[in-house]
Amino acid sequence: MEKIMESGENRNSYNWDRLRTEYNPMATDYMYVMTCSREDTFKHSQGNLTPYGNIQISPFAGILNYGQGLFEGLKAYRGEDNQIRLFRPELNALRMQRGAERLCMPAPSVDQFVEAVKQTALANKRWVPPAGKGTLYLRPLLMGSGPTLGPGPAPEYTFLIYACPVGTYIKGALNYVVDEKVHRAMRGGTGNVKSISNYSPVFKSSSEAKGKGFSDALFLDADTGKFIEEGSTCNIFVAKGNLISTPPLNGNILPGNTRKSIIEIATDNGYQVEERPITVEELLDADEAFCTGTAIVVTPISSVTYRGNRVEYTTKAEGATIFKKLSEILIGIQSGVIEDKKGWTIKIA
Repeated sequence: MEKIMESGENRNSYNWDRLRTEYNPMATDYMYVMTCSREDTFKHSQGNLTPYGNIQISPFAGILNYGQGLFEGLKAYRGEDNQIRLFRPELNALRMQRGAERLCMPAPSVDQFVEAVKQTALANKRWVPPAGKGTLYLRPLLMGSGPTLGPGPAPEYTFLIYACPVGTYIKGALNYVVDEKVHRAMRGGTGNVKSISNYSPVFKSSSEAKGKGFSDALFLDADTGKFIEEGSTCNIFVAKGNLISTPPLNGNILPGNTRKSIIEIATDNGYQVEERPITVEELLDADEAFCTGTAIVVTPISSVTYRGNRVEYTTKAEGATIFKKLSEILIGIQSGVIEDKKGWTIKIA
């Protein structure tokens, strides 16, 4: 575990350009911890900040044996005005509640969640990079930490938030290959919640795609294999003329907070937005395509390869104007460059 600054070191003395382009873990100063029993829930719980460090957990813990766990991801942004902002943390709280209900876990209230995020970000504020150099990534984790041998809900739960300064996750446009053999989610599954068990099953597909020179794999629906759904960690949009389309929240697709924000921004800026099933053929025929997510923000797709056929999109500013415009507005609001008229940001420092 690497620390990029020693305790007490001045934030301004660190060369923030050294931040890696991958989300490698770098230890910060503090993390937030709150626990409860299955019967008490978090209603009467009080969390606290504690120095960052390893945690102790029973080998019988529900998260280790049965994957009873959820995570969220959000960022703290330092603007040109040096103020630190959070972006729509209440959406993460609500999504965690929906996921917790699906996995039979208690969840913090929206107020508890947002307050815990604020405390964690403020306690680690020296780790928030300067404007344009990166962000402080915050990872809330909800897990069945109590011991259980039989397959069932754990007797105790832990809500944990830790942080890590990060640079740009993806540099440049994406080159996808469509995976027809592996499905990220299926009807009645957990594709619409951030269950920890959703991610490792696509590691093999993603690794194989990267091994062949692609950025990642793009997954299709499990029912028909005709419709695009998601990348391994992001939502997808296609644009044709003034129409922007994205797959619907049909139970298989994660309701991304960036996805939701981009839909609202696009609608406000006069684009026609549809949430509907999108065939692979429509993707290949699009004027441009892009992905959204907390880590990936809004990133253009340069090409999609399907059954050996590679289709390329214009990603330069003079050609692909939609993703660029929407991305600039989103990042502008997050960083405070553009006035937040929707009340999406929370200034914390």
